[in-house]
Amino acid sequence: MTSTPPPPGLARFNALEERAALAALHEVCASTAWARRLLAARPYATADDLYAAGDAATADLTAADLDEAMAGHPPIGRPEPGDATSAREQSGMAGAPEGLRAEMLELDLAYRERFGQVFLVCATGRTGEQMRDAVRERLGNTPEREREIVRAELGRINRIRLARLVDAGEDRRT
Repeated sequence: MTSTPPPPGLARFNALEERAALAALHEVCASTAWARRLLAARPYATADDLYAAGDAATADLTAADLDEAMAGHPPIGRPEPGDATSAREQSGMAGAPEGLRAEMLELDLAYRERFGQVFLVCATGRTGEQMRDAVRERLGNTPEREREIVRAELGRINRIRLARLVDAGEDRRT
């Protein structure tokens, strides 16, 4: 029985030297525990295997690991200069009117005061208004419920970033 080789992008990831693979995984998720767990399970036969490992690692993050992962995410609408990934993911805020941007800043500060962390949402494909509505809605959550939602949002973000990491295309800037 012959096995199908992994897609080219996944094969490249599997073949990376450990330090380079760890750096690539840290670009996906800032949690060291998450990245090390995925690194330890290489090589992956399929992208789905990698995504499943990422999901399991996200589900198993401790509170401290989740905090570390969150620290790698800038506030909505304010990606770090030179952070093309966050700028691309948050593009729904890029052309938002100044009033919406100011409201988002205010809501983000209220969120930080209530929960002690940056507001995390999978922003890919969302408009500025949708992100604003999400933070408004989530401000009413209990801290425990919000932590569950943050973990789920982080999982969605990680999957999108892992897909980009193993995309067979040569240009990963898009």
